[in-house]
Amino acid sequence: MNDKVIVVAGAAGPAGRATVRRLAEAGARVIAADVRAVVWDLPGVEPAVVDLLDAEGTRAFARRVVGEHGGVDGLVHLVGGWRGGKTFADTDLADWAFLHDLLIRTLQHSTLAFCRDLARSPHGRAVIVSQPAARRPAQGNAAYAAAKAAAEAWMLAMADSLTGTDAASTILVVKALLTDEMRERSPDKAFTGFTHVDELADVIAGLWDRPAAELNGKRLDLTVA
Repeated sequence: MNDKVIVVAGAAGPAGRATVRRLAEAGARVIAADVRAVVWDLPGVEPAVVDLLDAEGTRAFARRVVGEHGGVDGLVHLVGGWRGGKTFADTDLADWAFLHDLLIRTLQHSTLAFCRDLARSPHGRAVIVSQPAARRPAQGNAAYAAAKAAAEAWMLAMADSLTGTDAASTILVVKALLTDEMRERSPDKAFTGFTHVDELADVIAGLWDRPAAELNGKRLDLTVA
């Protein structure tokens, strides 16, 4: 990981914080990007305030990162959220509009801004976190599942564009994410099948230790023990 330049989008969330910390501890130069300002007291971490719904602003951010660091070796997209209901008939399409922007549009803008530079890297990696609902939707999460499925399709299309390079576009699948705070609030809950954010961060960091051919266009299911 030494001196690899990795952008973490959605850095302020629990998964983002764990991933930024893990990558920085491994020696990466981490650009911790979020829509809000965050103070980081970690060597090797550079905060950045970016609205990924702003296409031109995202492209300008990418140009700045590449210009200042000489390239980019990773894009970890951890912008997430959930909305849903109980029945398919009660689906609120306002939820779809919200999730479309949050889960798809931010991914489109960020991957398009960085894709060429990731392809030029000898170890470029792009990764998102998805959910089993993308392939097995339930009626109450139709909008969420559709957004996750679209995000996965987008990453697979990016993977196709990276064929023949040393870069990879990868999907990690989790049932749900777990934090220490969640355990403290519910000490008697089993959290069966959940993936701890620190475990997720370890898996993400490990992507740079594996050949691109093992990762490009792959869906790695972390719900499988």
